[in-house]
Amino acid sequence: MSEGAKIEIVVANESHLGYVNTILDTISAAAAKRGTGIAKRSPEYINKKILEGKAIIALADEGEFAGFCYIESWGDKQFVANSGLIVVEKYRGQGLAKAIKKKSFELSREKFPNAKLFGLTTGLAVMKINSELGYRPVTFSELTQDDAFWKGCEACCNFDILKRNNYRMCLCTGMLYDPNEHTADAKKQSAWKKVFSQLIPKQGKKKLQKSTTEKKK
Repeated sequence: MSEGAKIEIVVANESHLGYVNTILDTISAAAAKRGTGIAKRSPEYINKKILEGKAIIALADEGEFAGFCYIESWGDKQFVANSGLIVVEKYRGQGLAKAIKKKSFELSREKFPNAKLFGLTTGLAVMKINSELGYRPVTFSELTQDDAFWKGCEACCNFDILKRNNYRMCLCTGMLYDPNEHTADAKKQSAWKKVFSQLIPKQGKKKLQKSTTEKKK
């Protein structure tokens, strides 16, 4: 976030239930302005996410609402989605969306360390943030097949497109973060570092020996 922006980003709790209607109104207004689809949620649903400790809220000075995001698990906790990412218009362009997404990502990894993280989005900014966090674009077949998740798309104005394509594609782009892939990459990097650490001292030793020999000559 840009310097000077005094915004607190925290895991939402019971004290934040009073923001639910503001959150839903902000999400609806943003969707209408973009003219793109978004899965609508009820006040009860957002209440539940907050009480379960599965939501991130951003508050500016004097508790003014600035942004929000929540997480949900699907497919017997094998998949986790970060959804409902929203930033109030006056606070956009300060890196707040990225900060909220990162906090949500960390919460997801903490609560569901072995789950695959995924999301559906039509926003280029969200796609960029996801990519920076390690997500990659995937086909819908690689996402959860939990019917309850896809039922949430019924409230989207583009649901007919999804249904017409047998849930294989829509206007949204599917993105996935697989912790197993990143664990494998980390192991590879660790192995290479070990190899380099063994090679570098030897090379340094050879240079030292060469330098000593040249001096003697």
